[in-house]
Amino acid sequence: MDKSFFKKNREKLYSSMKDDSVCILFAGKAPVKKGDERYPFSPDSNFYYFTGIDKENIIAVFVKKNSAMSETLFIERSDRKKAKWVGNVISEKECRKRSAIKEIEYLSEFKEKISNIIFEKNIHFLYLDLENRYFEGGGISHRFAKKIKEEYPHINIENIYYDTAKLRSVKNTYEEDNIRKAIEITKNGIYSMMKNSKPGMYEYEIEAYFDFELKKNGVREKAFESIAASGKNATTLHYSENNSKTEDGDLILFDVGAKYGHYSADITRTFPVNGKFTKRQREIYDIVLEGQKKVKEAIKPGIPFKRLNEVLTEHYETELKKIGLIKDKKEVRKYYYHGVSHLLGLETHDAGRHNEGELKVGMVLTVEPGLYIEEENIGIRIEDDVIVRENGCEVLSEDIIRSADDIEEFMAK
Repeated sequence: MDKSFFKKNREKLYSSMKDDSVCILFAGKAPVKKGDERYPFSPDSNFYYFTGIDKENIIAVFVKKNSAMSETLFIERSDRKKAKWVGNVISEKECRKRSAIKEIEYLSEFKEKISNIIFEKNIHFLYLDLENRYFEGGGISHRFAKKIKEEYPHINIENIYYDTAKLRSVKNTYEEDNIRKAIEITKNGIYSMMKNSKPGMYEYEIEAYFDFELKKNGVREKAFESIAASGKNATTLHYSENNSKTEDGDLILFDVGAKYGHYSADITRTFPVNGKFTKRQREIYDIVLEGQKKVKEAIKPGIPFKRLNEVLTEHYETELKKIGLIKDKKEVRKYYYHGVSHLLGLETHDAGRHNEGELKVGMVLTVEPGLYIEEENIGIRIEDDVIVRENGCEVLSEDIIRSADDIEEFMAK
């Protein structure tokens, strides 16, 4: 872990903050599942991006006054009795080691400290991460904002989400290395599934080979819940049951990803369970693969993000007419009904608005064309992860086989 990376991220954040302001970020806490059992904890991605700490129930406070910055972490106090049951909380020493933040306080002092900061520093602006994609879906930052407005109505609350999204959209070598490692582990899992699949297996049986490969490589957290969709199931984009029995002649679509250093891989491969494409399956597969190639070739700095989807749609308009699947370009949406790309990083669908703005050097994004013909039980998606370079893009997952010939040859062995 490179603590200088997180320190530099904070410096970029500070440059966007106004004077007489405070930014407060929450690590979050795993919600209760049932009884005394909790869901697995995953740190808030913005909190982690600025601190390098992946433990729950921690608050970061950054104050800007007269262009000078102060930074403090509020952590849980160690409880020896509690530690016997669930382990000890992160120490002050470890917090400093990971984040390079020297000032450490305890959560029990948070409310009083914030009141003092607001009064003594004459704070006018409060920055919070107020991402909210769903009505009534706000979390701890939204509740905190409401409380602040009640107690300190003079303070202007600013949403830091979009500023952090811009920072996170361009990756440096530390982030790129983590994504490459996540992809490498994902590749091993995909190959294990391909080697061990055969007709009659349940989707979850094949998926288990992927899970084992991740655990073998020390991965405790997936980038997202795996999609294992055979036959008609693959025409549902976010099919998640993974409990159907595969049949001889089925294609199976796996959309999977490991996480490494909290950075995600997102790879999709579609292959025949019996190791051999039918003529029709290969025909559709090759159209999707050629579309992916065209989108990759279109990627370069300055290209509007939305142009990538247009490139793929134009390709489909031509090719699907050739094979008689459609007569009019409006019919493309019947067989292709999602976007071809999204940003990738600490989150699988990384922070920011997809299909807006232009591509920049250092952006990591997916290229995932698909075709879904429900009436023929054919669902095909081929997804790779790429990084934008000065003269085009580099495919980070280039060495994961994708051509029909290579897949058949691999599975035949």
